[in-house]
Amino acid sequence: MKTEKNSIWNFYENIEKEQAGEGVVRRVLSYTDEVMVVQNHFQKGAVGALHHHPHTQITYVVSGQFEFEIGGEKKVVNPGDSMLKRDGVEHGCVCLEEGILLDIFAPMREDFVS
Repeated sequence: MKTEKNSIWNFYENIEKEQAGEGVVRRVLSYTDEVMVVQNHFQKGAVGALHHHPHTQITYVVSGQFEFEIGGEKKVVNPGDSMLKRDGVEHGCVCLEEGILLDIFAPMREDFVS
């Protein structure tokens, strides 16, 4: 089932997953109007295409290895690393080793729940 806005309890096994690109599965874990937490599971070689949006985004690397490009700068990131992407800054990634990214958006992403 889809996660509902302002839901206090969101059990992983019940959260609907959706294809967010080739080799990428997204789960909206929890959200309010002000903030949203999203898990993205990437297969090796999957690409998060360069894009930008009017949300500030923090990404935490749970597992795997990724090459990120943020504002034209590229770096390889590993578990425990995090990146800040201010609203409007172009960013994207390539998954070097299968892994999971945890994204926090402020404000929430309407396009992920509509």
